Amino acid sequence: MNQIKLPHWLAKIVAVMGGGGLFVVAFLDSSVLSFPFITDALVIELSVQRPARMPYYCAMAALGSLAGCIWLYLLSKKGGEAFFHRRAGNAAEGAKRWVERNAFLSVFIPAILPPPFPFKVFVLAEGVFQVPLHTFVSALLLGRVLRYFIEGILAVRYGEAVLLFLTAHKMGLALSVLGVLLLLYLISRLLFHKAPATR
Repeated sequence: MNQIKLPHWLAKIVAVMGGGGLFVVAFLDSSVLSFPFITDALVIELSVQRPARMPYYCAMAALGSLAGCIWLYLLSKKGGEAFFHRRAGNAAEGAKRWVERNAFLSVFIPAILPPPFPFKVFVLAEGVFQVPLHTFVSALLLGRVLRYFIEGILAVRYGEAVLLFLTAHKMGLALSVLGVLLLLYLISRLLFHKAPATR
């Protein structure tokens, strides 16, 4: 854990609890606090240390993030629209239309993208605009599971080099993944878009 900058009390929890500590970090990062890239780094480092437990670490990170996001989602669902409109300004209506038309993608894409891509604003938007909880949970869980398991597999295969690479190329990687996802989205829209019926 020497390369990962955590508050002392939190580093102690992770050192003692392992996967349970990872759940706590992911929960806090996805709700009340912010530890950019820390959960990812912990998944990688713990998976390097104990490759056989990699699926467990990835699952705990995904479930911790899910729990934190559900808490944030429920808070925003109860009364966050006025706050969201103040923060989003002129973009609020556009964000609302995007979330209403693309409820699943609105949280799936940010959930799979690595930092520094923003994430919590989309969680808040899902709650504010009353996206069904089952849609929110399935999109978030799928995105987080894919993200952490890919990191875990790479960590077992390539070791600490994965952490060094991701740290050095965070922005480029986030933009590359975003570009691929948007391309897939556009292709799916073209393939499955129904032409309007002619009279």
